[in-house]
Amino acid sequence: MEYRDYYKILGVDKGAGEKDIKQAYRKLARKYHPDVNPNNKAAQEKFKEINEAYEVLSDADKRRKYDELGANWQQYEQFQRAGGQGPFQWGGGGAQYRTVTPEELESIFGGLGGLGGDAGGFSDFFRTFFGGGFETARAQPRARRGQDIEQTVEISLDEAYRGATRLLQKDGRRLEIKIPPGVKTGSKIRYAGEGAPGARGASAGDLYLRVQIAPHPTFERDGDDLRCEIPVDLYTALLGGEVNVPTLKGQLVLKIPPETQAGKTFRLAGQGMPKLNEPNAFGDLYAQARVILPERLIAAERELFEKLAKMRGR
Repeated sequence: MEYRDYYKILGVDKGAGEKDIKQAYRKLARKYHPDVNPNNKAAQEKFKEINEAYEVLSDADKRRKYDELGANWQQYEQFQRAGGQGPFQWGGGGAQYRTVTPEELESIFGGLGGLGGDAGGFSDFFRTFFGGGFETARAQPRARRGQDIEQTVEISLDEAYRGATRLLQKDGRRLEIKIPPGVKTGSKIRYAGEGAPGARGASAGDLYLRVQIAPHPTFERDGDDLRCEIPVDLYTALLGGEVNVPTLKGQLVLKIPPETQAGKTFRLAGQGMPKLNEPNAFGDLYAQARVILPERLIAAERELFEKLAKMRGR
């Protein structure tokens, strides 16, 4: 069996305080950490020695026992085999131990995370001295929830009005994504557990679909309202009449009063977009009149317009 000088391993004096021991351990642990020295067996063994030394010297009771026995561990082993107690009595409570917490690990290694590799393989002296029930300094890596995934999905304004579905492929599965009526550009749809898988049995993240609505050739969206232009010929604008107004549900007939000015806006209540999560509530449609002047006038028409202009003092 080997004897390991824990003070020498950490590079501290026997009278070193708790702060000095911790600083020495952190420095050496960073240097010989398996993540920093991949496939380096010598560094891994050194890392185990450092952990073993720190487990003893950072614990006041273990350090006292270690200082009492020191290099005389072989005599202690023989005495223990003989069933003796005397000056080497340890008490009946079994070996005490302390496991490094994830918080301590984080403060020591920062972003390195779990120790990785095999932190076992403590010296025979260590196991004889403190008992086989001692746990290593290795902290078990924490379970981590999977990352959320965000993906943009483009839909038309008509699909936003009626609702839509999309099919996505994920891990060999087909996901049917349902997009509810009334979504807006920037709306997020959450699918729990369909994000990246978690680590060490933790739950998966979520999938978020960010909605992007493509421009529409007729309508502009303003919240839950819609806006559009409607062409009105000159004669209807002057004398009144009816025009067809497009909506996302189909055509409506709108009455135009006489002497309607270009740019006049008509409000059609409830003909806008459905309100998200309110299936029976809708915004409004605002239709702005765009007066269309006649083109390619014949001589008789021009003569009539000239007479009208004179009547209006022009």
